[in-house]
Amino acid sequence: MTQIDILYHKASDTYLADDLNGNVITFKADRENHEAAPQSTGKSIGPMVSLLMACGACSGIDIVMILEKQRQNFDRLAIKVFGEREKDKTPAVWEKVKIEYYIDGDFDATKAQRAAELSIEKYCSVLETLRRAGATVEYEVIINEGK
Repeated sequence: MTQIDILYHKASDTYLADDLNGNVITFKADRENHEAAPQSTGKSIGPMVSLLMACGACSGIDIVMILEKQRQNFDRLAIKVFGEREKDKTPAVWEKVKIEYYIDGDFDATKAQRAAELSIEKYCSVLETLRRAGATVEYEVIINEGK
């Protein structure tokens, strides 16, 4: 079982989440809107935004592992994640998520597309969690745009 310890820091009104492996993330709430802060302040992140970050990281891990297993020589992977939350609801869950994968290098584009598809539809636990909560997930793979 995974354990996360969270400590509220009253002076800064932040929550320090510790995975007990030396990794700590600082969260801050937007008390005026009674929900997670939508944007990072540079020192803390809203819990809902961190969920989108986790989507990109989880899926990126899958894609890298798949491409490496297929011996595809990619030079760069950049990921953009966009999310849209429910309007006028509490709680307001993510209802739409779109991920853009930018992959550069000398590799088979069909294999890169398939790696993204496998991540989205089969392997990424974070995206599956959002899907089960009712979110729609879209994605796009952009090949060698950075070159």
